[in-house]
Amino acid sequence: MIKKYFIRLFFFCFISAVFTANAQVVVSKAGSPKCALDLSGFRCSDGPSEALFRQVLGDDLKRSGWFDVIKNGKGSFSVQGTCREAGGNLTVRCQVDNMLNGAVAMSKSYDGKGAQSRKLAHTVADDIVWAIKKVKGIASTRIALVGNRGGKKNIYICDADGANMMQITHDNVICRFPEWSPDMTKLIYTAYLSGYPDVYMINLSSYERRTISSSPGLNAGAAFSPDGRRIALVLSKDGNPDLYVISSSGGNLVKITRTPYASEASPSWSPDGEQIVYVSDKSGSPQLYVVGSGGGEPRRVSWKGSENVSPDWGPDGRIVCTSRREGKYQICVLDPSSKKEEQVTTDWADHEDPSWAPDGRHIVCSKTSNYHSDLYILDTLGDHPVRLTTIQGEWYSPAWSSK
Repeated sequence: MIKKYFIRLFFFCFISAVFTANAQVVVSKAGSPKCALDLSGFRCSDGPSEALFRQVLGDDLKRSGWFDVIKNGKGSFSVQGTCREAGGNLTVRCQVDNMLNGAVAMSKSYDGKGAQSRKLAHTVADDIVWAIKKVKGIASTRIALVGNRGGKKNIYICDADGANMMQITHDNVICRFPEWSPDMTKLIYTAYLSGYPDVYMINLSSYERRTISSSPGLNAGAAFSPDGRRIALVLSKDGNPDLYVISSSGGNLVKITRTPYASEASPSWSPDGEQIVYVSDKSGSPQLYVVGSGGGEPRRVSWKGSENVSPDWGPDGRIVCTSRREGKYQICVLDPSSKKEEQVTTDWADHEDPSWAPDGRHIVCSKTSNYHSDLYILDTLGDHPVRLTTIQGEWYSPAWSSK
């Protein structure tokens, strides 16, 4: 299996996870409550750009998980407006009415190129989600991922609905764990460009790439701090894989852990940048630990599951991870403050590499079944998983952008 191959190849330093002592396990719900959203009052012209806009808008609103999109005029909220293209320009007028109290929840106008109708629809969908639910939408976000197509491994980026798949690197070498900078202008990742695992940063505007860390041995698992000024990563330059923090320019190296008989892996920052969760096998199996971002005494936070790996610390303070249960890797969510855990996946397949969406509700992960790996979007409130990748290839190691 591809995942196990990479775990061995990277000396375990790419896996991580989270849990909490005495955690209460809860299996995710069958579905989330939704409000009815009526789109029948939104009118589009018959052109291809308008049709695409209308289709993408409806799909985005359904995928958000907050609405039942209906067309019978009986919704709790009603979307009124128009979409028109003229001279290659697209003009959208959108108003959202609260049918329960008669208030106008949103009234906006948008202008863009007809060729950008999909992007404009994502923007409108996110604005509607915010107007009604006061939570971040995910339609305009993007997902970085690793694709293996014909044995050639590279970094890709796609929209949150899987469209607009774009190949970022063309190195055709082993690469892993892309992570976004907070401003979404750069990616940091590990690749074997030199024949050894080194950490690189690529500018998404110029595609200029520079080396962040190429110390002797392992350089892996890099992640930006929330303010973008620091990077956590794992280095084995002193003979053992330990957790380090460096500046985003690659200087001011600080060693955070010192475990001479264990390996560290897969750091992820807390939302305030004060702590880092990571994986260590110092207890005999890979488990999660939390340490201050400037150092200190680590504390173990995972206790259930034979392995807890691949942690991602979410925007609301919960941590998603991969936990090995009954011989399979499943996605679990941990609340470190309440010590409650929710098992999000239950089917007989391996689910790995989870990453939070900025809404704190959805998760993207890889799912491997019958030796084939695709990306799926999971809903922690219980809606059915949605397959994200549909084009040929093996897809894994996703990272959801924060905006």
